[in-house]
Amino acid sequence: MLRTVILGTGSYAPARVLTNSDLEKMVATNGPWIVSRTGIEERRIAEPGEATSDMAAAAARNALELAGVEAAELDLVIVGTVTGDTPTPSCAAFVQAKIGAANAFAFDVSAACAGSLYGLSIADQFIKTGKVRRALVIGAETLSRVVDWTNRETCVLFGDGAGAMVLGPGEDEGRGVLATKLRTDGAMTGILGIYGGGSLQPFSEEVLQSNRHKIKMRGREVYKVATRLLPEIVAETLGLAGLTARDVDHVIAHQANARIIESVLKGLDIPFEKCWMNIARFGNTSSASLPITLDEANRAGRLKRGDVISMMAIGAGMTWGGAVVRW
Repeated sequence: MLRTVILGTGSYAPARVLTNSDLEKMVATNGPWIVSRTGIEERRIAEPGEATSDMAAAAARNALELAGVEAAELDLVIVGTVTGDTPTPSCAAFVQAKIGAANAFAFDVSAACAGSLYGLSIADQFIKTGKVRRALVIGAETLSRVVDWTNRETCVLFGDGAGAMVLGPGEDEGRGVLATKLRTDGAMTGILGIYGGGSLQPFSEEVLQSNRHKIKMRGREVYKVATRLLPEIVAETLGLAGLTARDVDHVIAHQANARIIESVLKGLDIPFEKCWMNIARFGNTSSASLPITLDEANRAGRLKRGDVISMMAIGAGMTWGGAVVRW
């Protein structure tokens, strides 16, 4: 059976660091409270004029170099993002031009924090059917542009960055993407999102004054939903792969909140040490989080050939998903 393998990974983070101490000067909060509630100590912020496609292209080049793949060899480019350069064209179109992937078709996926996992699953289908031989999946966000910096509940959470994966058909039996599962529950659209600026509430003075073009979140509800749904999707994807939690060597998780990850792993009886954590340094980078985390673990030599990797992510929509990969 033809399987999709991850040929290379890459990531990019802006140079500017915004610490919890910096935030204390901007909004009524304090560093110890942020760390205790989220695990976040600092986050990266894009420079003025630095677009989401710029970060995505940088991560893509790193992934292509590691994979030994030329941009011209790509057949498909998918960018998971909710903060594209423009409403249209897609961020993926800008990335395609910037990296020189002239032979690839390109489009965005809007699945919030689960965007790169959705992109992985979509690319997997194209590769398994033989329609695509080389795919590039990117998660990239410039969340600093859509954060309400006066809201201490949300501004402490988010950061900017990009991560990328180069995918292709595998030749070794048993390696590659073993299973993916995606879910959406539109009944929960009201607990996390950006509600102004679209066709329902077009940009207006009222929208701008009320900050409805910024991220809104009901944190307690999101926490409850995430800790309930993520263990279920992880167990389901492992079952589809014919595996159990005991078979998992590594967990690559969307870094939304350290407490959420701890709760999910405890419920699955997976040791916390198996999960690569970087939320302290990057905060929540939405769709970029999972591929950034994967790239860090990969470049650190943590992932060994044949290791079983469980992936999970959840975001606005609510959208969530899981994947199982044998490295």
